[in-house]
Amino acid sequence: MPVPVTDVDRAIAFYQRIGFHLDMDHQVRDGLRFVQFTPPGSACSIVVGEGITEKTPGSQEIQVVVADAEAARKQLLDAGVEASDVDAQPWGNFVYFRDPDGNSWSLQAIDRRPNG
Repeated sequence: MPVPVTDVDRAIAFYQRIGFHLDMDHQVRDGLRFVQFTPPGSACSIVVGEGITEKTPGSQEIQVVVADAEAARKQLLDAGVEASDVDAQPWGNFVYFRDPDGNSWSLQAIDRRPNG
């Protein structure tokens, strides 16, 4: 999933600081840099870089599932990231935060699923 950013190196530092795995950082050519991260425990990745998307930085909304909302919140706070309190809903517990460009993240811990 492309995540629009204004400063690629700042985004790299941020996502590494919050525990995302840096999968790849490749300068394809002038104006095209591909940087891929995978959130901890996720099967999906995000991409930041140059020439990746025409979306406005700060406009992306992303939701991923985590094992434990409180643990994810603590990891964010320990990394110096402002994060919401855990928002308990019947469909899961959520933690919200924004990256340095204002892209919004929702981390969802699902206690139970319809099919077990």
